[in-house]
Amino acid sequence: MPAPRKGKRLGGSPQHQAKILSNLAASLIESEALTTTVTKAKVLRPYVEKLITKARAGDLHSRRLVLARMPNNDAVTKLFDEIGPRYADRDGGYTRIIKLGPRRGDGTELARIEFV
Repeated sequence: MPAPRKGKRLGGSPQHQAKILSNLAASLIESEALTTTVTKAKVLRPYVEKLITKARAGDLHSRRLVLARMPNNDAVTKLFDEIGPRYADRDGGYTRIIKLGPRRGDGTELARIEFV
């Protein structure tokens, strides 16, 4: 296994972590709100905000860069058609994290990540 990156790790390998982030980002973009663990929400926030920044440009190159990170065509289409133009005049801070408390089964802290 390759050396882990600094910060929180979500999966056993870098490829697994990339897939987890890609799937979480697609779910967040499609539903515009997501309930997950605090750790996953904190790792997901900068990932999604970089995608939204690319979507604000709206050009073909940006779309291909986003598709390379998140190969979900429906989510990318919604990102570029609806979410990107919505934040055209905002400089950053597109998401917010709201802590919800512990999960009933194992006590893990839950959070809701949503668009501002």
